[in-house]
Amino acid sequence: MSDLKWYLIQSKPGQAQRAAQELTNQGYEVFLPTLTTEKLKAGKRVEQIEPLFPGYVFIELSELNSNWRPIRSTRGVARLVSFGNAPAVVPDDVVELLRDKERNQTVQVSLETNKPVNITEGPFKHLNAIFVEYDGEQRAFLLLELLGKWQRLSLPLTHIKSV
Repeated sequence: MSDLKWYLIQSKPGQAQRAAQELTNQGYEVFLPTLTTEKLKAGKRVEQIEPLFPGYVFIELSELNSNWRPIRSTRGVARLVSFGNAPAVVPDDVVELLRDKERNQTVQVSLETNKPVNITEGPFKHLNAIFVEYDGEQRAFLLLELLGKWQRLSLPLTHIKSV
């Protein structure tokens, strides 16, 4: 039976990716859970891959067989997360659950102009509308037919989905 356990490393600010790469280069098994998000850059929406837990990297180590010394001096690593003098152990099932979620992650498809959408929350729930354009980073303008007239409204992106 293996005595490998998962631990948590805190990286230096903005260097989680670098820490993970450097540790991988040294032969350690690491896991940096990521999330694909859509951001507004220079007025355009772009997909970005960001760490799910900014500033933290999971590392698999053996208490008996792993060399722990190089970890502290690795580029991008700030410290090993510990409670008292003992490094904090992350349960295997937590890491496995995060890996499963990352594997099955679906990227939200960008909404297309003049395409139908369904409103999923709020007073207009279950109504169909037409996507017009993004209203900032978190909202969208829609056209909704109410009482025979088209009304323009702005709703959070979390309240709509593509049809």
